[in-house]
Amino acid sequence: MKRYNLEVLRISKTHWKKVGQQNLASGELTLHSGHEEENAPHTQGVALMLSNQVQKALIGWESHESRIFKTSFKTKKEGMTMNIIQCYGPTNDYNADVKDQFCDRLQSIVENCPVKDLGILNGQHRI
Repeated sequence: MKRYNLEVLRISKTHWKKVGQQNLASGELTLHSGHEEENAPHTQGVALMLSNQVQKALIGWESHESRIFKTSFKTKKEGMTMNIIQCYGPTNDYNADVKDQFCDRLQSIVENCPVKDLGILNGQHRI
């Protein structure tokens, strides 16, 4: 991230299991969401990697299944939060029900973000 002067790096299709965070030796923080089941396949998963500077503004984050999570950050504008929604949509190989559930869940998360806040939708939507 430092080499390319990146503050936030989004990662789709991580193939990591569980929900968690990891402090890297370089100082960056990785937040990730994947399958919760112990014997689930290593498929799907999304992550964000945050620089030291961005970590200072992190308010919190929440997982919404293995394909979606939302992070919230303080901004310089009083009373405004920046929400980054990271997602990885199902491919066309999945049945319509799975794709509809993904879209419904994503729409619900977006609609629950306050209108006054800055919202960024990141990822591979495919739908």
